[in-house]
Amino acid sequence: MSNTTTTEPEAPAIESPLARLSPEQLDEIGRELDAIRDRVMSDLGDRDRRYIESMIAMHRRLAILGRVLLLASRKRPAWIAGTAVLSAAKILENMEIGHNVMHGQWDWMNDPRIHSTTWDWDNVSPADAWKHSHNYEHHTFTNIRGKDRDLGYEIMRIDPEQPWHPVYLLQPLYNLLLAAFFEWGVALHDINFEAVRKGKKPMPKVREELRAIGAKVRGQALKDYVAWPLLSGLAAAALEAGLSRREAKSGRRRRGGLADVAARAPRRGTEGFRATAKANATANVVRNAWAYAIIFCGHFPDQTYTFGEEEVEGETRGGWYVRQLLGSANIEGSPLFHVASGNLGYQVEHHLFPDMPSSRYAEVAPQVREVFERYGLPYNTGPFGRQLGMVQRTILRLAFPGGKARPKP
Repeated sequence: MSNTTTTEPEAPAIESPLARLSPEQLDEIGRELDAIRDRVMSDLGDRDRRYIESMIAMHRRLAILGRVLLLASRKRPAWIAGTAVLSAAKILENMEIGHNVMHGQWDWMNDPRIHSTTWDWDNVSPADAWKHSHNYEHHTFTNIRGKDRDLGYEIMRIDPEQPWHPVYLLQPLYNLLLAAFFEWGVALHDINFEAVRKGKKPMPKVREELRAIGAKVRGQALKDYVAWPLLSGLAAAALEAGLSRREAKSGRRRRGGLADVAARAPRRGTEGFRATAKANATANVVRNAWAYAIIFCGHFPDQTYTFGEEEVEGETRGGWYVRQLLGSANIEGSPLFHVASGNLGYQVEHHLFPDMPSSRYAEVAPQVREVFERYGLPYNTGPFGRQLGMVQRTILRLAFPGGKARPKP
C-alpha cells in the first residue's frame, strides 16, 4: 500500500475513562484484579485438568465421526452430516483448545502433551509466529495505535483516527475474503510486512518464517486435500466393486458385465475423493468465518477504545488492566456458545487474564464486572448479533473518508 493518504477532518477527541482515574484508583484496581487472578490460579486442580482433557477427547470423537461420515461423502446426506461434524471439530480444536493451550493456560499442569511450547494446531499459521504476534504484540499493546498490529490487521480501517487511503474503498470486499480465509490472513499478518518494508526485519528471518508457513500449508493440504479424500475415494471404489461382485454372485450382473464394473468403481472413487475434498474445504471456511466473527466481535464493536502511545506512557499494572477492559468487548451466549467460541465471549476476562484457563472466565466475569462498575468504568457486552452488526457497520462506514468516532459511554 502506498504511503499516500487523504487529508480529512479529525474525529472529535473523546476522553478515555482511563484519563479520569487517579493513580491511587488505578493502583487499587490493579490490586483487586490481581487478587481475583491469584485466587483462581491457586485453586487450579483436577477439575480443570479434566475439563481440557474432555475437550481434547471431544474434538477427537467429532473428528473421527466426521471423517467416517465423509467416507460416504458422495451421498448428499452423508456429505452434509460429515461436513457439519467436521466443521464443529475444527472450531473446537481451533478456539477452545489450540488458541488457549498456546496461550499457556494449561502450562501449570506440566503435561508435555498439553503445553504451549509443544502444541500445534490445525491451521496454516505456524505456532511460534502466532504466539509472537498474538500473545506478545497484541496482548501487550492492546489497541495502542501504531503498536497493536491486530488493530485492523494492518489492512482494515476500523478506527476513524486511522488515516484514510483509497485502497480502503475495497474494504467491504476484502473483509468478506478475510472472513472466509481468516487463517491465511493471520499467517501472512504474522510476517509483519510493514517491518519488512521499513527494513526492521531482516530477510533471513522473513525467509525462515515463509518456510515455516510453507511447511504448515503442505501439511494441511496433504491432510485435507490428499490423504482424507483419497481414503474416501478408495472406500467408495471398494464399496462399488464389492456390490458388483455380490450382484454377479446372485446372478443379477449389471448391463455391461465386468467392463462396466471396471469403469464404474474408479468413477465412484473419483466422486468420493472430490466430495471429501470439497467437504474439507467447506469445513475450513466455516471454521475461519466463525473465528473471524468471534475475534472481531471481541475487539471492534462500538464503545471500544483505541489509545495513542502518549496516553499509556508510564503505564502501571492497574492502567494496563483498564486498557484491556476498554479495548475489549464481551459476547453474551449460552454455555455451548462459549465453548464453541473458545470462551472468547469473555474477551474482557481473556485480555485481563490471558493465561488463566478459559473454563474459569465465566466464574470470574461477575467479580470483574463488579470491580469496574464500582469505579464507573464501562463493561462492554452484548448479544452476538448486535456486536457483529456494529463491527460490520464500522467496517463499511470507514471504507470511506472521514468517519465519526464510535459512540462512547
